[in-house]
Amino acid sequence: MSSLLIKNARAIVTADDCDSVYAGANLYAEDGVIKEIQAPERDADVVIDAKNLVVYPGLVNTHHHLYQTFTRNLPQVQNMELFDWLKTLYQLWKGLTREHVYYSALTGMGELIRYGCTTVMDHHYVFPRVGSSGFIDAQFEAASLLGARFYATRGSMSLGESQGGLPPDELVQSTDEILKDSERLVRLYHDPSRFSTRRVALAPCSPFSVTADLLRESAALARKLGVRLHTHLCETKDEEDFCVQKVGMRPLDYMESLGWTGSDVWFAHGIHFNDDEILRLAKTKTGVAHCPASNMKLSSGVCRLPDMLKYGVPVALAVDGSASNDCSNLLSEIRIAYLMARLNWSNLSPTGYDMLKIATRGGADVLGMDYVGSLSPGMAADMFLIDVDSPDFAGTLGDYKSLLATVGYARPVKYTIVAGRVICEDGHLVNADEEEIFRKANALAGGLSGAI
Repeated sequence: MSSLLIKNARAIVTADDCDSVYAGANLYAEDGVIKEIQAPERDADVVIDAKNLVVYPGLVNTHHHLYQTFTRNLPQVQNMELFDWLKTLYQLWKGLTREHVYYSALTGMGELIRYGCTTVMDHHYVFPRVGSSGFIDAQFEAASLLGARFYATRGSMSLGESQGGLPPDELVQSTDEILKDSERLVRLYHDPSRFSTRRVALAPCSPFSVTADLLRESAALARKLGVRLHTHLCETKDEEDFCVQKVGMRPLDYMESLGWTGSDVWFAHGIHFNDDEILRLAKTKTGVAHCPASNMKLSSGVCRLPDMLKYGVPVALAVDGSASNDCSNLLSEIRIAYLMARLNWSNLSPTGYDMLKIATRGGADVLGMDYVGSLSPGMAADMFLIDVDSPDFAGTLGDYKSLLATVGYARPVKYTIVAGRVICEDGHLVNADEEEIFRKANALAGGLSGAI
């Protein structure tokens, strides 16, 4: 049995059903599960004195592209919108190798962890025709080393330029090849049990990069295997125009016709849904991963977050990217999402605390992981701790629930804990050599970006 005691916490923000905040409290966990809050002091394998620290539930990221970590901050694409941006970067991504995928996963996951994320989701959809068979396996290896809870998706592209799609033919695969590898990954890695640290979903990339057959058959396979479905949808007007011109339907109508709505489906972005579509998402409990920083960088638009929340659409937060963000910092995304909503919706926008819950409980809901996203007995011991004993926070400590959205926390966290194990301490990864990752990652990134 392993045990963890966090004692004397300045505050524990639980995001539980009662929105409880405990001051000067202890939290005790055994074998990765919270046993008690307001616990008496006792012996434990790991004891953290948190007298100057605030404890929050671990953040849950719900849409990302870790492989893009090595194509960030490229001047050639900084003023492009999505379609041109993609077509330019596809030329670099054709050079991806297993080593790129492994070290970009270490880099991107490492950044997420250092900024309070405990559940890492990734959407990997780029598979060059040569040498890409072990890409998702490499991501699981990276997650295992770092100690993160990892939700992989087997993405795919099957509609190349020669068939009227956006990606080059060198980056598309056949439907049979995609489905075969999807089933392999689910059977090898997907663990549906409570407190699982490994899950898999199926994720054809987008309406403009996959065929209707792949979408239809992926939905059937996912439901046969008992896993979820994910894709990009309603991200840009260009995508909407593509669907109307190619299939005569708006994006959601098209996806719905292929079996792509329901509580086992979540879409990334969801910017350009109309009123009726938002009601249909709510009725079917189809989720949306909100990606505000990426949406701004690519000039894609503003997600109608207040309307989605009003009608009960399951909404989560995500960093997207990394090349469209250009970072992997979900803690920063909370504040960006809050400010974007305030600018666009004024008093109709979610509160700062609402944004924290979207980044925690919302993510857990969208991913179907009812054991993360809040802190209470019986939940996973996933959390992060920040140090507020600093002039940076003078005059700001009256509302710990809203602090991360209104004030923000622009530094690595003090601790990140997954399943009761410390995986980040004093802003540094516990289980990996950061210097070696930085050196290797920079070398790989230089070789990839130099091809543009």
